[in-house]
Amino acid sequence: MNDPDWSLWRSFAAVVETGSLSAAARELGLSQPTLGRHVEALEQSLGVVLFERTLTGFKPTETALRLYEPVRGAQRALAEAALMAEGAQPGLNGTVRITASEVVSHFVLPQLLVPIRAQFPDIAIEIAPTDSAENLLLREADIAIRMFRPTQLELVTRKLGELPIVCCAHETYLARRGTPQTTEELYGHDLIGLDRSDLLIRAASGMGFALTRDDFRLRTDDQPLAWQLARAGLGIAFAQQGLVETTPGMRALLPQLQIPALEVWLTTHRELFTSRRIRAIYDALGAALSAYVAKPKG
Repeated sequence: MNDPDWSLWRSFAAVVETGSLSAAARELGLSQPTLGRHVEALEQSLGVVLFERTLTGFKPTETALRLYEPVRGAQRALAEAALMAEGAQPGLNGTVRITASEVVSHFVLPQLLVPIRAQFPDIAIEIAPTDSAENLLLREADIAIRMFRPTQLELVTRKLGELPIVCCAHETYLARRGTPQTTEELYGHDLIGLDRSDLLIRAASGMGFALTRDDFRLRTDDQPLAWQLARAGLGIAFAQQGLVETTPGMRALLPQLQIPALEVWLTTHRELFTSRRIRAIYDALGAALSAYVAKPKG
């Protein structure tokens, strides 16, 4: 038996995780025929069948499932080795990849990056807007801005403060529908909320304010879109107070509503923290975010 090339193991793990050649190919940026050849080559090299070919995809055999965990362990070890090598690089050039929530990426980060880009013109910035947790260890991002406290031991993290959340609407909506003075009056208004997620419903319940999905007349899980719907005067939303105060026409409502604030955490991997360029962007971004969070509201 020949020792299989690592690329074959990498393709194998992707097919186990995704359940199909096409999905694995998209994840790895390879063609579907290439993935198929990798799987066949690995099976021939090992002398075992790794997948049952079905109409719905590739089903891993018991042997494949036993092999998967050590392969994943090897992937993590290689990723950590890459992080250590990355951290040893001395220069203030190269690329830094930042991940943040979609709202922060679209409406907060751009203004914060203007002076950072001027200070570090030789460092390219990549931004991954997502409300899912990007995996820092596997290099899906170098720096993460989180709205929750990361708990992994491999991470360096700082709490930068909290962002107040307020009930809000555009003045054109208020002129058309009136301004609610009490929480009970919200039930007669067009509320903008989430579609599949029950995050807002649970948050309202924790405040003693009962809402159901039907109370939200406009629903989307795309939070930047929800903000644009509110800006267009389509209803009442819940948004970061800083965005409301800096957007012409938007008005904060019902100050008596004590909505839990969003925590802001800045995170990177401990091995990356020794990289000069990543440390430089981490510190500059931390200072900019701290100033933004600490800016007086109201």
